Amino acid sequence: MKIIVDADACPKSVLQMCMEAGARYGVPVWTVAGFNHNIISDHHVTVGDSSQEADIKVINLAAPGDIAVTQDFGLAAVLLGKGLCCLSPHGTEYTATKIEFMLEEREAKARFRRGGGRTRGPKKRSADDDRRFAALLERVLGST
Repeated sequence: MKIIVDADACPKSVLQMCMEAGARYGVPVWTVAGFNHNIISDHHVTVGDSSQEADIKVINLAAPGDIAVTQDFGLAAVLLGKGLCCLSPHGTEYTATKIEFMLEEREAKARFRRGGGRTRGPKKRSADDDRRFAALLERVLGST
C-alpha cells in the first residue's frame, strides 16, 4: 500500500499530514507534480506541465488498495475504478455514488459558464478542513 498525492494543487498542510501519517504507519507517500512545484518528498515524481500529465502519472502509479489524495473529480473517478480509496483534501472520501453526482454537477456548471453564466469559485480553506482530512486519513490508515 502507498499514499499517492496529486500534489499540483494539494494544500501544504494536507501534504504534511500525509507525510506524517505515512511515517507513523510505515506507508510510503508518493507525490506527483509539475516541474514548477517545489515538493520535498522521499518518493517524488516530477512531470511536465502538459495538460493531464500529472493525472496520467498518478494513474500509472496506482494499484488496488492504495490511497489517493486529489481535488480532481475526474482523476478520482478513474482511481475508484482501479480499486483505490480516494480522499479529498477537504476531508471527504470519494465514493462511486458521490463521484457520479459530482461529475454531473461539474459538467452542468461548465455548460452554464460556456453559455456566459458565472459560478462561484471554491470556498476558502479552513482549519476545519484540516481537522476533517486528518481524521479521515487516520480512519482509513487505521482500518487497513
